[in-house]
Amino acid sequence: MARESIRSAISPNERLQLLYHPWTSYVIVPLFALANAGIEIDGDFLERAAHSPITLGVLVGYVAGKPFGIVGTALLVTWLSRGRLRPTAGWGAVAGAGASAGVGFTLSLLVATLAFHGAQLDEAKAGILAAPVGAAAVTWLVFRTIGLLSQRRRIAALLGGAEPLLDLEFPVDPESDHIRGPLDAPVTVVEYGDFECPYCGRAEPEVRELLRDFADVRYVWRHLPLTDVHPHAELAALASEAAADQGAFWEMHDQLLEHQNKLQMADLVSYAARLGLDVARFTENLQGRVGANRIAEDVEGADLGHVSGTPTFFINGRRHHGAYDLDHLSRAVRAAGARAKLAAS
Repeated sequence: MARESIRSAISPNERLQLLYHPWTSYVIVPLFALANAGIEIDGDFLERAAHSPITLGVLVGYVAGKPFGIVGTALLVTWLSRGRLRPTAGWGAVAGAGASAGVGFTLSLLVATLAFHGAQLDEAKAGILAAPVGAAAVTWLVFRTIGLLSQRRRIAALLGGAEPLLDLEFPVDPESDHIRGPLDAPVTVVEYGDFECPYCGRAEPEVRELLRDFADVRYVWRHLPLTDVHPHAELAALASEAAADQGAFWEMHDQLLEHQNKLQMADLVSYAARLGLDVARFTENLQGRVGANRIAEDVEGADLGHVSGTPTFFINGRRHHGAYDLDHLSRAVRAAGARAKLAAS
C-alpha cells in the first residue's frame, strides 16, 4: 500500500513536469537569461557588436566551434580505435547534435562577467545571445539537408552503418533459444530475466504490448536467476525448462511471472497441473534439475556480456540502455528495424 501511495503521489508530479517542460525550457528560462543579461539593445549597440571581434569570436565559437569539436572528437576517437569506438548514431545525427550544442547561454553569461568588463562585456553578451539563433539555424539546415536525401542515405545518416558492433555474446539460436514471434523477424529482442525479479514482472506487460504492436519482432527469454537475492529464482527457471520439455515453456513462463510470490515446489507443481502437463514427468525433471545445463549456458552468456541485473534487454544484438517501458522499447525497435532495412537494401 505504501508503494502504491508513493506512486500515486509521484504520477501527478510527472504529468505536471511533462505539461510545463516546454514552457520552462523554451520560454521562461530564455526570458530569465535575457532579462538578466543587463544590456540595452539598440541600433548603435547592434552596429558596434556586428564589428566587434569579441562578439564575432563568441558567435563563431558557439555556432562553428562546438560542432567542430564534437564531430572532430568523434571522428578522432573512431579513427584511433579503428572503428571499435564510434557513435551509435549516424554521422548526420552527430553533426546535428553538435550544431544544437551551440544553443545554451546561461552559464556563458556568468563566465563572460568574469572575463570582461564594460563595453567588452556587453559585446560578449551580444555574441552569447546571438549564438542560440545561429546554432538553431545551423541545426535546422543539417537536418533539413538530411531530410532531402534518399531514404537509404537518410537512414544511414541518422542511424549509422549496417554492421554495428554487437553486445550480445551468444547469437540467438532458433534450435535452443526460447522464442516468441516469427523466427525470421528482422528485429529480435532478447531479455535476460529472473522469474522472481519484480522488475521483470513489471516489464512483462510492456513486452506483451510491444509484441502486439510489432508483428515483425521476435522475443527471446534467457535465464539469469539472481540466486543471491531471489532464493526461488533458480527453481522457477528449472520449472520453465521442465515445462519446455513438454512444449509448454511460454505457458509456464507466463504463470511464473504472474505469480512471482508463489514459486515454491508445491506451487510449481500446481502450475504444471493447471497447464495440463504430465505432472509426474514434470516433477521428476524438476527434482532432477534436468534443465540446469541449459540455464547455465544462459548465465555464461550473461556473464560474458557483462549483464549483472535483470531485466536486461538486447535489441538486434545491441544492449538497450534506456528504460524498458513501452515507449522506449518501441523507439528502440523502430530504430533497429530501420537499420535492418538498411542492411537488406
